[in-house]
Order: sequence, then structure tokens, then C-alpha cells
Amino acid sequence: QVQLVESGGGLVQAGGSLRLSCAASGRTFSVYAMGWFRQAPGKEREFVAAISRSGGSTGYVDSVKGRFTISRDNAKNTVSLQMNSLKPEDTAVYYCAATGSKYYGGTYYDGYDYWGQGTEVTISS
Repeated sequence: QVQLVESGGGLVQAGGSLRLSCAASGRTFSVYAMGWFRQAPGKEREFVAAISRSGGSTGYVDSVKGRFTISRDNAKNTVSLQMNSLKPEDTAVYYCAATGSKYYGGTYYDGYDYWGQGTEVTISS
């Protein structure tokens, strides 16, 4: 099993930046493919970004391409999401997710086995 704890959320103005981090504990971090999802009020949870076990493969939802960057540090057991040029529509609770059953977790939330509690991101216009 792995435990995930997100941090870095907050309130920023549109156009600003935030860096979310997810700290993992438990099994060896490098066996997990990781992902970030978000859920805005009244909406379903949606995929944001994913990264493979080694970090060699990444993927993003179209709405964040060119603005968000996912990365991982297997030595520090962390995965990060650098978010630039933030927009009000990026407002949501952001969740870190992990799966140990595949090299790359993909874009569907049911492809992940473990979830953090979430960190809230609010972008003001």
C-alpha cells in the first residue's frame, strides 16, 4: 500500500502559478504510476496529468497542455504538478493518485488504486 498526502494548494490570481506536491509513503515509490485529478464544485472528477513509473512518459488533459507540468522525484518519493498561467476554470480540489499495477496509469480515475485527500486550488479573476 501507499499513502498519499498533497500540499501546495491555495488562492492565487488568474495568471499566477502554484506548485502542488504529493508525498508518498509505504511501498517503494518507483513502482507506482502517478496521476493528478481535479474536481470542481458540482462537477465530476477529471483527469489532469499522469506520469509513468520512471517519469519517462507523461500525459495531460488538453485544457492544461502548455501550462501544467507533472514531474516526479523517485529518490524523494514525491510527484509534483507545476501550474502556470492559472485560470479561474482551474479552480478545484486537486487529488494525487497512484497505481502499482501498470507502468502508466492513464486518464481514467478507475485506473488508480490509491488517492490522497486533496488540496484546494482557487483562482480568482
